[in-house]
Amino acid sequence: MAALAIAATLAAACAGGPSRPVEAFNLETPRPFGYQIGDTIPMRVVVQTRPGVQLQPASLPKPGPLNRWLNLRRIDLAEAGAGEYRIELEYQVFYAPLEVQALTIPGFALRFSQYGQTVEESVPPWQFTVAPLRELIARQDASGEYLRPDQAPALLATASVRTNLALSLLAAAVLGLKLARQYGYLPWFARRSPFKTAERRLRQLPPGELATGLAALHSALNATHGTPVFGHRLQDFLSAHPEFGQVRAELAWFFDYSNRYFFAGQRDEADTDLVRLQKLCSLCRAIERGSR
Repeated sequence: MAALAIAATLAAACAGGPSRPVEAFNLETPRPFGYQIGDTIPMRVVVQTRPGVQLQPASLPKPGPLNRWLNLRRIDLAEAGAGEYRIELEYQVFYAPLEVQALTIPGFALRFSQYGQTVEESVPPWQFTVAPLRELIARQDASGEYLRPDQAPALLATASVRTNLALSLLAAAVLGLKLARQYGYLPWFARRSPFKTAERRLRQLPPGELATGLAALHSALNATHGTPVFGHRLQDFLSAHPEFGQVRAELAWFFDYSNRYFFAGQRDEADTDLVRLQKLCSLCRAIERGSR
């Protein structure tokens, strides 16, 4: 009976003692090399605790100097839920070595509350190397200075840019030639412009020469159509050249006026007749040029 009592007492004592509070522990660190004076080092501690276990925030290290060359700039605690804690730390190094040297960020202990008791879990120290900003003995060339040559810039692919530029220049040249031909700046490759010739004649027409103006406009219509155009066949001309449909009424007036002038002997010229004829020729010239 005494042995059973002792065994029961030991079992109760073991059951009442705190178990290990952490189910999972992970220390996430950056590269352990390549640091210089003034660099910052971020670290993260991820802790997964058992149910009923809580981290004591007072056990976290306080921001500030840890020693003469290491400073804890920032520490943040976040609870991700389900007993998971994330501790973000940021250290800054103020050590200026003369050569590459290994240093150690000190560890610390995290305290947890478990069933009214306090248990600890250690965050291990972490070692890294820090390098000097410059060589202990600076190298010099013949001029007393030592500068590394600049790295050659990477060449950019310009094939597509050159192709697009060439196509753009070609399109601009074609459009320029077309406009030059349209406006008659290329006499050796000039566009056939009967109404341009007729318009020039009408502008230079002296008083009393209305017959010459009528003949000039007739010639322009015939040259545009390729065959003589008569008043009763005006619709044929408009069907072949629908762009002149916008001046149908004026063309009908022109043929009627021309018939009366040449064949009916009605040669009573009014000042407005020549002006109207010039205006009609200008409209036809604008249509011929494509600006209407």
